Amino acid sequence: MHVASQTLPDPASIAALFDVDLVGLITSLICLSTAFVLGTLIGLERQWRQRTAGLRTNVLVAVGAAAFTDLGLRVAGVDGGVRVISYVVSGIGFLGAGVIMKEGTQVRGLNTAATLWASAAVGSFAGARKPAEAVLVAVFVLAGNTLLRPLVDAVNRRPLTPGETEALYRVHVVCAAENVATARDLVFEELDMHHYPIREIETLTDGDTQVELGAILVPTTANPADLDAITAHIGRHAAITSATWTVSTTH
Repeated sequence: MHVASQTLPDPASIAALFDVDLVGLITSLICLSTAFVLGTLIGLERQWRQRTAGLRTNVLVAVGAAAFTDLGLRVAGVDGGVRVISYVVSGIGFLGAGVIMKEGTQVRGLNTAATLWASAAVGSFAGARKPAEAVLVAVFVLAGNTLLRPLVDAVNRRPLTPGETEALYRVHVVCAAENVATARDLVFEELDMHHYPIREIETLTDGDTQVELGAILVPTTANPADLDAITAHIGRHAAITSATWTVSTTH
């Protein structure tokens, strides 16, 4: 009995059937692997510090940027790659906006959003067949998130010195509830006489017996000696229980 011999399909024909470019496939593997490793390094530092966007998010951003850049280059050449990169730069902003949160007067997540943007840059370099530049960007991103932290902490621990920074000056006045109108007029007149215009006078606390007013000054710099003299003079008035002033950094 004769058994007909079967010929195995030619691998080249299979590759041609599915439009598989083995050289391009290997190139893509190198690009994506580079983005994966560098995204892991960046994300690991974020995960270690328990930030909103951690290890997996940074890896996916880097790999996604590399994949889209690689696809643009392979399909439409350099022009296609450039167009894709421009979309990555703008599109990653929407993802970064999702990790920015406002808590009262504090804004959190800006550094995490910037790190995601930088991870996309790392991925774009990797996808553009520039692994050395991708490594260089990743090194600078890690340096910014680690080496600069002690410097930032040292600056933040410095006491606030009026005149060195733009600040929010507020004169606080506590008075009896029935003397609120008198206190407002007195604060306005005293500050105006010393050429410190008022942005607004707000009610900070409103109790049954006492009320605290806060007069926000328009200037972002002021002479502490002037404010000391102003509050001392206001505090001596019979309708005023106490008068102080505070300064805080602007946001």
